[in-house]
Amino acid sequence: MTAPRRVDVLVVGAGPAGLAAAARLAAAGAGRVEVLEREAEPGGVPRHCMHGAFGTWIRPLTGPAYARRLTEAAERAGATVRTRVTALDWAPTGPVLTTVGPGGPETVEARAVVLATGARERPRTARLVPGTRPAGVCTTGELQQAVHLFGQHIGTRAVVVGAADVGYAAAGTVRAAGARVVALVTEHPRAQTGRARAQAARLGHGIPLLTDTTVTELLGHGRLSGVRVRHRDGRTAVLPCDTVVFTGDFVPDQELARRGGLTLDPGTRGPAVGATPHTSRPGVFAAGNVLHAVEPAAAAAREGARAAGAVLDFLAGAPWPDPGVPVTVEAPLRWIAPNRVTPAGPPARYVLRTEIPLPRPTLYVHQGARLLHRERRGTALPDRTLTLTARWHDRVDPDGGEVRVSTG
Repeated sequence: MTAPRRVDVLVVGAGPAGLAAAARLAAAGAGRVEVLEREAEPGGVPRHCMHGAFGTWIRPLTGPAYARRLTEAAERAGATVRTRVTALDWAPTGPVLTTVGPGGPETVEARAVVLATGARERPRTARLVPGTRPAGVCTTGELQQAVHLFGQHIGTRAVVVGAADVGYAAAGTVRAAGARVVALVTEHPRAQTGRARAQAARLGHGIPLLTDTTVTELLGHGRLSGVRVRHRDGRTAVLPCDTVVFTGDFVPDQELARRGGLTLDPGTRGPAVGATPHTSRPGVFAAGNVLHAVEPAAAAAREGARAAGAVLDFLAGAPWPDPGVPVTVEAPLRWIAPNRVTPAGPPARYVLRTEIPLPRPTLYVHQGARLLHRERRGTALPDRTLTLTARWHDRVDPDGGEVRVSTG
């Protein structure tokens, strides 16, 4: 392999976070800023989301239009966006990545690396749904790419697993492909979206919503013929269909972070960070949904822009911060991000997720036996963001052990 090619900042991932980071870095004169994207086109998930909920409320854009705008902004600022290039692994020392693309293998050395690899939906196998392995089983991303990018036929009758915003978006894609939505199935007692009624109205009436229900088996050989479901009371039924779409259940795409030896948070499963996007490996930053799966595209873009500020400080000689105190959660909370706190550092806006609906919960922040803070929040749903202020930030003892967040 030839000698490493050198850049100033290497951004891995050309989704909203990566493109926003690259645009700000290039515009600020960070030197040679390069973005690597393994897909054929930059823009991330919005590329195949046709609904118009991106950008600003004043002027919402479709996903593809939003992706184009982010890409154009990065390139106009002077960043180089390279597609069909996959970052494979790290060199033993320093921010050096081995990659492969149309030109073959290559080693790229950077002064700083920004991981913006995003998130992915766990497929059927990871959800441990038994049965055969027929055609017609997909995730939301696979469905949207098949319909909106490649114009493929998906079948005639689909079951959508999940009734959060992404589930309704998948149902809309099924309709756009000319297929019928047999049912939306959710294990929760109601749809997990504040926009469920508006989504249902836009899709039209007549789509059954099966709550307190799980898919327990896939049926059919060659092509899916149906799914077996179980209701909470133990009753079972078979829903005839030739397509099933598993939605939600996002996890950070953290393979590259793991291979780089970065400390991962056990809750989010993404790189552990504090109020700033510094990871446990000096010179490596992380931004967007690789830190917490999953927040909207606009939130990921804002995080990318903030990460760029930290990178600029680092390039100017700012020291690498200490790892800080771990922040953990107790059930039924699933995770919190950021998941480190440094009392001497800047405060953060914390986002959390819950396993079950929580009507107006009170959040408690403890360090050991000390109660640092408590605050009342509005109703929390499993697939919706719950926030926590940082009013307790200055009360953390750097030597007092982990901080725990619980509900009551």
